[in-house]
Amino acid sequence: MLHGLTMLPALPETLETPEHNTAIHRMPGHQVRRLQQVAVALFAEELQPWDITPVQYAVLATLERHTPISQTTLSALIAYDRATIGGVIDRLDAKGWLSRTLDPDDRRLRLLSLTPAGRDVLACLHPPVKAVQARLLAPLSVDERQQFEALCLKLLRHHGG
Repeated sequence: MLHGLTMLPALPETLETPEHNTAIHRMPGHQVRRLQQVAVALFAEELQPWDITPVQYAVLATLERHTPISQTTLSALIAYDRATIGGVIDRLDAKGWLSRTLDPDDRRLRLLSLTPAGRDVLACLHPPVKAVQARLLAPLSVDERQQFEALCLKLLRHHGG
C-alpha cells in the first residue's frame, strides 16, 4: 500500500476471472484514473522528505525553463486550473521557493520566478522524480515505454491537453 492508496490486486494476464471480468476494469478512463492514483502515491512516497506535490513540482520545473512568467501563463503551461493555481503558488512562496514581482509593463500582474532556494531544491528533486517515473513504468520494456508515452501524448493532443 502506498500512502493510503489501496493498490489493485495483481491482475491476471487476461481479465477472464470473475472478480476481474467487470466492465469498469476494461474502461480506459478507469485505468487512467487508477494509474494517476498510483503515480501520485509513488511521487508522495519518493518525495516525502521535501513535502511537495506533483503540481508544485510542475510549477518549479516550469519556472526553471520559463521565467519570469505570469500566473496565467504558468497555468496554461502546466495545464492547471487558473482559479486554483494561486494556492499552489502561495505554498511555494511560503517555502521560499519562488518569488512574485510586479510586471513593469502591467502593474496588475505579478511575475513568478524561482528563488535561489527554489533552484537548489529543484536540483535535489530531479533525481527522485526521475526514479518515480522509472518505478511507474518498471513493468514495461523500453519499446513499451516509448509506445505508452507516444499513445498518451496522442490522446492528450486529440483532447486538447
